[in-house]
Amino acid sequence: MSQYLVLIYQDERIFTEPAPDAPVMQSHVDFMQVNESALAGGNALQHSHSATSIRPDGAGGFVVTDGPFAETKEQLGGYYLIEAADLDAALAIARQVPMTDGGVEVRPIRVFN
Repeated sequence: MSQYLVLIYQDERIFTEPAPDAPVMQSHVDFMQVNESALAGGNALQHSHSATSIRPDGAGGFVVTDGPFAETKEQLGGYYLIEAADLDAALAIARQVPMTDGGVEVRPIRVFN
């Protein structure tokens, strides 16, 4: 089995206007129950305005700024760590992740020997 990170990108407003979207949250609960055997972890992230980015300044130091690494309409809102036989199996699971907008990105976990 290989591990894959499923990154969930979405418009954050669905979780703030005026309250978290209960049907979307329930959809994630349902997804986790259906795919329990493949899930190795996962979490929702705080909103992007809570992010802090660190970048090298080119002179041996760092620049620390408030906000996400990239300003986009759709932000990284959470992730699932899944185990699947191959990429096709991982994509089949990722297609089930609840999405009202945005999308998901599937990336294999790199294993160092």
